[in-house]
Amino acid sequence: MAEATGDYEIGRGKPPRHAGFQKGRSGNPKGRPKGSKNLATLLNQALDEKVYVTEDGRRRRITKRELVVKQLVNKSAAADLRAIKQLTDIVDDVERRTGASPAPPEPSELTATDREVVELFVARLRRQIAAEAAAAPETEKPD
Repeated sequence: MAEATGDYEIGRGKPPRHAGFQKGRSGNPKGRPKGSKNLATLLNQALDEKVYVTEDGRRRRITKRELVVKQLVNKSAAADLRAIKQLTDIVDDVERRTGASPAPPEPSELTATDREVVELFVARLRRQIAAEAAAAPETEKPD
């Protein structure tokens, strides 16, 4: 049941006007508390925690981030297809961000289709150059 107050109808989704925020006053006056952390900060802190790992009979202290990468690489080396897919996705993303990419393949023989495209392109360029030369005003001729 909705109540009418002047020309404003009060009801579901339409609270009384006097109950709203005052003009010029924030709905969150204290704001975000100092020291509260977002998800990225919490994740980075958790990944940077150090743990003890035994490798080749020796205890080492490494970050959880390093441990995760080592485990992912080891699973990939053991032919775990899901781990291989995750690792290749991560490597591609890192290469894309850093601009590093594998060396380009060696140039190989052109296929027949490639040769045809190149020949058509060269022929078009020659026609264009000839047309421009014909349209250009003649310069002084030597005697």
